[in-house]
Amino acid sequence: VMSGRLENDSFKLLELKLNLEGNMADKIQNAYETSKNIYDDVLTQRNIFSKLYIKLFWSGTDDNDIARKVLSYVPDDFSGNLLDVPVGTAVFTENKWSSLKNAHITCLDYSMDMLEQARKRLGSHVHIKCIQGDVGNLQMENESVDTVVSMNGFHAFLDKQKAFYEIWRVLKPGGDFIACFYIRGKSKRTDWLVKNILAKKGWFSPPFQTEKELRDILQKLYKETDIHVDGSMVYFRCVK
Repeated sequence: VMSGRLENDSFKLLELKLNLEGNMADKIQNAYETSKNIYDDVLTQRNIFSKLYIKLFWSGTDDNDIARKVLSYVPDDFSGNLLDVPVGTAVFTENKWSSLKNAHITCLDYSMDMLEQARKRLGSHVHIKCIQGDVGNLQMENESVDTVVSMNGFHAFLDKQKAFYEIWRVLKPGGDFIACFYIRGKSKRTDWLVKNILAKKGWFSPPFQTEKELRDILQKLYKETDIHVDGSMVYFRCVK
């Protein structure tokens, strides 16, 4: 009887966990659906309100500049398999991915609304495919990708540990993991914004790494790491 009760209780806990994860995933999906019209404006600082927001809460960190640095890690003559996760609206990557005619590029996002925006920008190119998917459960073979790019995504991933592992799993030996995202502990004002506003709205998902925690994770997984910090943002290139 005791064994049956424990099994029943365990099942209830598992069911609760799955429901909570499902609800959180729905919350993230909804958050990005409602923000899709302002997403590009904020990231690219197209108007005065976006500029003020970045200056006030993100210490003036320029996402345009970080995007250029991240994309510079991908050679202009790249011709391998590239995974972009999450692709978002492709506001930063459209020109670069479109120019890599000899590459095979898979753009993946959990949010169908973001994916639709990306398809409008990238859908006409035969070397690019945009698919819905989960970074924590990539439907790709082991060691099948030459480069993984993840821009402004990790702070939104529900299970960051799974995401780190899955990206490492699909990368070929010698492959590049290139990314940028928010890290905790660099600015009290930014950390407050993330904890009290962005995470509660579903745009960001705790827990978040500090610089030291991130370095420890990357250095255990990759043989080479090139890590840079700009305000509360980190950008890096790692070699498997």
